[in-house]
Amino acid sequence: MNSSLLIRIKEELKSKFDLIANDRLKINILNALPYWVSALICGSVAVLYARLFSLAEKGTHYIYQHANWVFFILTPACFVVALWVVSKFSPFSKGSGIPQVTAAIELSNPKHYIKVDKLLSWRVICVKITSSLIMVFGGGVVGREGPTIQISASIFKKINDLLPPWYPKISKRNMIVTGAAAGLAAAFNTPLGGIVFAIEELTKTHFSFFKSALLTGVIIAGLTALHFQGPYLYIGYPPLDGITAWIIIAIIPVAIITGLAGSGVGNSIVYILNRKKTLKKNAQKIIYAAIGGLVIAALAYFIDDHVFGSGKEIMVNALFTNEKHLEWYVPILRMAGQVISFTAGSAGGIFGPSLSAGASIGAVVAGWFHLSYAETNLLILCGMTGFLTSITKSPFTSTILVLEMTNSHNVIFYILLAALFSNIFGNAVSRHSIYDHLKVECLHDIQKAEA
Repeated sequence: MNSSLLIRIKEELKSKFDLIANDRLKINILNALPYWVSALICGSVAVLYARLFSLAEKGTHYIYQHANWVFFILTPACFVVALWVVSKFSPFSKGSGIPQVTAAIELSNPKHYIKVDKLLSWRVICVKITSSLIMVFGGGVVGREGPTIQISASIFKKINDLLPPWYPKISKRNMIVTGAAAGLAAAFNTPLGGIVFAIEELTKTHFSFFKSALLTGVIIAGLTALHFQGPYLYIGYPPLDGITAWIIIAIIPVAIITGLAGSGVGNSIVYILNRKKTLKKNAQKIIYAAIGGLVIAALAYFIDDHVFGSGKEIMVNALFTNEKHLEWYVPILRMAGQVISFTAGSAGGIFGPSLSAGASIGAVVAGWFHLSYAETNLLILCGMTGFLTSITKSPFTSTILVLEMTNSHNVIFYILLAALFSNIFGNAVSRHSIYDHLKVECLHDIQKAEA
């Protein structure tokens, strides 16, 4: 009798444990499903956006080769139309999108959900893509990586909004952070870079609170992008053989120059944007954008068309061809173009242009030292890391991104050294990243819009 009772109790307990385990499994799947769906959509959109962006840049080069005078009309027109699209349909789509994402993360509580809707939405996605494509087609010095981050965060946020009331509660904040990281991973094919970016730049939340969701989102978005594009590196595999330790003598000047230059560009952008606040009339902002476009066109026509676009072609040519040592004025063109384009008021990021500005500085300095093919490649990578570190104040993210997009882990210590010196000298100019300044402006603008 006692034996039969014990057996029955064991069976009942086992049944209850199995039920609890099944319930937990269901809850875990329900919690993970929105991240999976969002990441799939994010990866697909990122690939489509990348292809459209590449086509727009190819269109720019095609027109320049056949009728470069056209840009005296095309570039100002594109700058103005890109500004109009943002101003008319979604003012919070301007710029790179990262300040909007960090502001949305800060505001992601029930009290401010309406404000977050202005920063991350389907409308933002459409306007972001349209405005940035118009800008780059006209020769604007903008990138697609920052916009992809805001686009991806918007996708994750909107999927969270669509969950029915009976669905297990999922943190909107964690969804936005994961979306941003997945966007960067899909844009550059750099999963570790996406994760480090989320930890270093986007949130102060302890990693353990959202690590599973973050890893899942980054992996699925990255795999989706790989499915469409196949295995690839954003830049490629630059030769880096036969480098000796004395190269440090050349790396340190590159790090110092990019540190000062990156912070200088960031401060210039912030200064001009602050001055632009005094322009009360839309006509004045349109005139500013048109003049900016005209200046870009003139620089391309009279000096060098290296001023155009995100600058990926500059990086690829410098790393993989014999045209490694650029003219001294190319970095100045890249930085001037970056400041003019970013302050025009349209959509467009600074990651790509910053990497190309740093690459051009590395190539110029390598020419001063008459370095070999592989040594020049290393200085170019260090320049990319240094400039991005300085303007974003994110040395770990910058290092990981450059390492992943070029598979150059054998020179990791040199690249870390460049990030270190760039960060030190960049902080001497400004301790705050451009995103810190723009996030404050974004929060101020959204409060103004609510008033």
